[in-house]
Amino acid sequence: MSKAVSFENCGLKKSTLDALEKKGFEEPTPVQAEVIPVILRSESDLFVQAQTGTGKTAAFALPLIDMIDVENNSVQAIVLTPTRELALQVSEDFHSLKGSEKIKTLPIYGGQSMEQQLRRLKKGVHIVIGTPGRVLAHINQRTLKLSSINYFVLDEADEMLSMGFIEDIEKILSFTPKSKRTFLFSATMPKSIEGLVKKHLVDYKRIVIEKKPLENSLTEQIYFEVRESDKLEAFCRILDIESFFYGMVFCRTKKNVDDLYSRLMGRGYDVGAIHGDMSQGQREKVFQLFRKKDITILIATDVAARGIDIGHLTHVINYSLPQDPESYVHRVGRTGRAGRSGTAITFITPTEYKKLMFIQRVSKMDIKKSKIPQIKQVLMAKKSRFEKEIDEHLIKFFKNSDEVSNIKRDSYEQWSKELLKDKSPENVLMGLLSYIFDEDLDPSSYRDLQKMPGNDGSLEKKGKARLFIALGKKDGLTPDKLIKKITDKVNVPVRQMRDIQILDAFSFVNVPFELAEEIVTSFKSKGKLPLITHAKGKSRGKSSFSGQAKGKKKGRPFKNKKH
Repeated sequence: MSKAVSFENCGLKKSTLDALEKKGFEEPTPVQAEVIPVILRSESDLFVQAQTGTGKTAAFALPLIDMIDVENNSVQAIVLTPTRELALQVSEDFHSLKGSEKIKTLPIYGGQSMEQQLRRLKKGVHIVIGTPGRVLAHINQRTLKLSSINYFVLDEADEMLSMGFIEDIEKILSFTPKSKRTFLFSATMPKSIEGLVKKHLVDYKRIVIEKKPLENSLTEQIYFEVRESDKLEAFCRILDIESFFYGMVFCRTKKNVDDLYSRLMGRGYDVGAIHGDMSQGQREKVFQLFRKKDITILIATDVAARGIDIGHLTHVINYSLPQDPESYVHRVGRTGRAGRSGTAITFITPTEYKKLMFIQRVSKMDIKKSKIPQIKQVLMAKKSRFEKEIDEHLIKFFKNSDEVSNIKRDSYEQWSKELLKDKSPENVLMGLLSYIFDEDLDPSSYRDLQKMPGNDGSLEKKGKARLFIALGKKDGLTPDKLIKKITDKVNVPVRQMRDIQILDAFSFVNVPFELAEEIVTSFKSKGKLPLITHAKGKSRGKSSFSGQAKGKKKGRPFKNKKH
């Protein structure tokens, strides 16, 4: 593709182009430039291999928006995603990209009321974005009909299959017409994906976007676990301990942006904010102040920050955890560029730990746990900076030898002698430092964080993660053999593996949260379904192993414990 490719060259409608212009999208990413024309100008199926963070959601969303018949109130397209977080994000992307088009989309996922989703479906929906379990549940209850759809999109296909959704996907596809067009997106190409492509894609085109080294390779990525009410306090400690902070802060909603902006302004920080409710002129004014470093903290939503390219950022702050791995990569990639180092900091609440681990796994990023600076550490860092500033001022003060500087020095020298007549130099200096820096170095300007593991560096994950093992009694598995399988690969204390359940065809075990991800990762095998995965809740619907549970207490084997 030519470097001069534009959204207009891709063949998008005027209303869609207007929506993109309002959002500040200037030109398509490589995957968008390749995919959009194929979907719009051909009748073929499509397999796209592109890494996370390349803009593939818009690559299928934009042409679908153009091709949907808004006069027809039936479901015309379905997008399957592996998680409810991604389903919500894709739905939000459709909503923000549709502009003036009266297209109705609906995310359906486990954990939300079926009745609420049913009411929306009855009113008429053009595009459904859902997780396999909940989509199957609606199909089985005949509340969702896919017999007339024109487009079937499988997003994050490799992640979907690694999570054990292959049978669910096959079942859903059986309810769709052969005449539909299928678009499959995947970051990798394991054998399971090849099989799916050969079986379900007809006369398809394959687009592979070459994997490029991530721009944020020099970015240190860390996370802090804090309660929601402590985020501001923790963030201010980060701002105050850094010798220089020039970064972007991402919030999930416009209200979050406004709230954080007001609170930081109230504390005296040089801060600006942008979001979708601001005019283009207002946003550009804030950009200019940020580029000139008149403000050093820019708070934004993901949508408002699209298309912004400001170099030399020292930090990116995920004040709110992004909805999906793609958004995380977009955010973090804004620092650590052009050979410079940078820091990406993510704040999570205790309930968001599993979501962060999912983002880390899919994005292939190394996000390390860190501890929030103590108040005394922040004050010591401030003192160190003030001492440096004093030294620099003294050098400048005594270095100047012009007549005006000499007169000033004589005046200050006389004043100094008067102050020292009946006071010791130490007391005078102490009083002056207190007068100048007392407010900045007042410990009471910081408040203690709520007591929780991790704020003092002693993070111990509470609660357990439920793991699913694709072996059972018929495979000769016993509790002792399961324990040995796990401990041979991961150093897990035997006493920390609880509630082992060996059923006929599969098994379950509870392990500590902080070890679950390591166990799951260690049992992954390229091109094969993993032996151990995170157990799925009831939202899976009729999953690939649900038939094995007959005769057991209703729902018990599949229900994750609350943490």
